[in-house]
Amino acid sequence: MAQKNLELSSHYKPEGDQPKAIEALYRGIKTGVKHQTLLGVTGSGKTFTAANIIERINKPTLIIAHNKTLAAQLVQEYRDFFPNNAVHYFVSYYDYYQPEAYVPISDTYIEKEAQVNEEIDRLRHATTQDLLSRRDVIVVASVSAIYGLGSPDEYRKEHLEIKKGMKASRKEFLRLLVSLYFERTPADLTPGYFRVIGNVVEIMPVNVRQTFRVELDGDEVSRIVKIDPVSNTILEEVDIYYLFPAKHFVTNKERLEGAIKNIQAELKQRVKELQDMGKILEADRLVRRTKGDITLLREVGYCNGIENYSRHLSGKKKGEAPDTLLSYFPRNKDGSADFLTIIDESHVSIPQLAGMHVGDASRKKNLVEHGFRLPSALDNRPLKFYEFEERVGQRLYTSATPGAYERENTDPMHIVEQVIRPTGLLDPELVVCGVIEKGEYKGQIHDFIDKAVRVVKKGDRTMVTTLTKRMAEDLTTYLNEKGVKAEFVHSDVKTIERIKILTDFRRGVFDCLVGVNLLREGLDLPEVSLIGILDADKEGFLRSETSLIQTIGRAARNINGKVILYADKITGSMQRALDETQRRREIQEAYNKKHGITPQGIKKAINDITQQLESEHERALKTLLEVDRDLYKRAPKKLIKEKERQMNEAVKILDFETAALLRDEILALQEKS
Repeated sequence: MAQKNLELSSHYKPEGDQPKAIEALYRGIKTGVKHQTLLGVTGSGKTFTAANIIERINKPTLIIAHNKTLAAQLVQEYRDFFPNNAVHYFVSYYDYYQPEAYVPISDTYIEKEAQVNEEIDRLRHATTQDLLSRRDVIVVASVSAIYGLGSPDEYRKEHLEIKKGMKASRKEFLRLLVSLYFERTPADLTPGYFRVIGNVVEIMPVNVRQTFRVELDGDEVSRIVKIDPVSNTILEEVDIYYLFPAKHFVTNKERLEGAIKNIQAELKQRVKELQDMGKILEADRLVRRTKGDITLLREVGYCNGIENYSRHLSGKKKGEAPDTLLSYFPRNKDGSADFLTIIDESHVSIPQLAGMHVGDASRKKNLVEHGFRLPSALDNRPLKFYEFEERVGQRLYTSATPGAYERENTDPMHIVEQVIRPTGLLDPELVVCGVIEKGEYKGQIHDFIDKAVRVVKKGDRTMVTTLTKRMAEDLTTYLNEKGVKAEFVHSDVKTIERIKILTDFRRGVFDCLVGVNLLREGLDLPEVSLIGILDADKEGFLRSETSLIQTIGRAARNINGKVILYADKITGSMQRALDETQRRREIQEAYNKKHGITPQGIKKAINDITQQLESEHERALKTLLEVDRDLYKRAPKKLIKEKERQMNEAVKILDFETAALLRDEILALQEKS
């Protein structure tokens, strides 16, 4: 495994509470403390503190975030801090996912339906490959980290070493590619595919945006070159390249045959059980589905839903925990974790991790009972929480509001408070605003709009939180009608779209962000100076003490930060949030006075990782527009006409990929003219 130190690159130096927090937490890790908590207020630089600790311990690090949006933001921050190291993004690769399920009460079978994001899949492969080949790795992951993944041993074992001078005929070489689950195509290359032109084989791996051209001379590899897939220019010539499988669930032929025998044996036993219970229809259904999968496994080594046979393919015992992303991290000789785990916004992430297995097991149990899956499918599951605990070793929880689990497991000596912000910013001013005056409904929406308009005129942004998705959507429409440019964000908005909306918000494309609970934790939005919390006195999950403090924290990065809690009574949760905010303000004011600090607003570069998640088509289109910019300035109409000619020529020869690219470029150019 490659040795390279994790090196923090930043012009910032630890300030405020950060130096003592870094020292205390680092000392805890070095002395073997298993649980530590960083109780850091919003804007106090918890990520920077964690980055300093990562550099000092110099170990692979797993950072778990509770949603994809927060994970995307964190991965960009860590990439800025560690530009010379491997910082990866590992989340579910589904843009859309409807799990396989059966509803007995209505006799409804729901087929698994999924739309895979190829770029996120590529990033997942890049993560696992780097974890197996180097130590300077930081992985920012969602709860996908505890879901089943192929065996790292098989994944590592089945890689192909392509070497200059390697002995292999063209036929043998292609067979090797197919054995790694690469597919042949005569069209444009996409990740996991290869194409053949004479004695030249072009391969697009699943982990990098590059094409590898392998030239064969007789029965020998004579040349290996890396090629830019958009411009088709040669990047470099290499003597050796390690090609990993195109899928995470891989197994060799010998093990596959053994797995198939075990699947057949389980099928025979399960069919008898179902028949003995009088479930003839279920038994027949199971036979047809399983035999179809076995045929595909024999023919191509893969089938849809292959993960449901993971116990047999991996050789694990009944009930044994599956391999997950955690299995790819390094371990000490005694099997203990040789990496650090940081659980971000732990008060939300921990309950998520703890609850994943129960929901998954309930759904799969129905499928097994009614003959849609073999009982071994129950072992295709996320880790149980105690299994997760066994696999992660030392943990650092970060949150402004640690939950019961963190407080119960962390010795009070190892709960490190980080209340002072390096900028001297105070927690925001809080105002409780009644919605009823003199027995008449005042209207919280109209009051918020009046205040929001004044804030926007100063160049700042506003946020408002609602209790439901429908309310967020309706309020967004109403705000736009009233002249306040607004967008909404909630869990139904796709991952990449959410990231783009937040980036546009920071850039000032619109002025007000409306949301439900997605707006609470970890969103770094220093431009926000006003937040409205609607129906703050509706006691419940979204208006609990923790939720209120987290929402209030979104305005803590702006020097003019202010939060309005719309309510007609002060609930217990509201009072505790008001008291805690006041306590922190007093500590912060005293520190500023003692050290002569004048609070300063945060100015943060607007970055996101959406460019890396763009499709090949989108990236190619941007490249074309860049190349044609000068030509467009000189003769716009002539350039558009030439592009139309090229598009028509591409259609004639059935090159629809190029035609589509040219079509979109023409539309983009026409919009400019």
